[in-house]
Amino acid sequence: VQLQASGGGLVQAGGSLRLACAAPANIFAINVMGWYRQAPGKERELVASITRGGGTKYSDSVKGRFTISRDGAKNTVYLQMNSLKPEDTAVYYCNTDKLYYGGSSYALNVWGQGTLVTVSS
Repeated sequence: VQLQASGGGLVQAGGSLRLACAAPANIFAINVMGWYRQAPGKERELVASITRGGGTKYSDSVKGRFTISRDGAKNTVYLQMNSLKPEDTAVYYCNTDKLYYGGSSYALNVWGQGTLVTVSS
């Protein structure tokens, strides 16, 4: 199983983008969801995360500019990115630490395929 990330693209500095990450339709629920990013030549870093209860955390580099949210009914998580900077350019990946199929069945550490965000100066 894989999460489906979308919403990347090319935007000018100061602009906005909204990323979405959806779990397959037959999934019962997802646990903590995180958005990560990896810029060329750099390690993957955690940008934001949200728990099932809606608790959020952000990296210092995006705090105040990015907002993570989730739609539990759709098993979808969003990342609203405002005031984008060229240093935000990266491939963005979504991840959940635990995905529930229903009953006692689940999967751990599930990733999306990545979506490219390019911010021009």
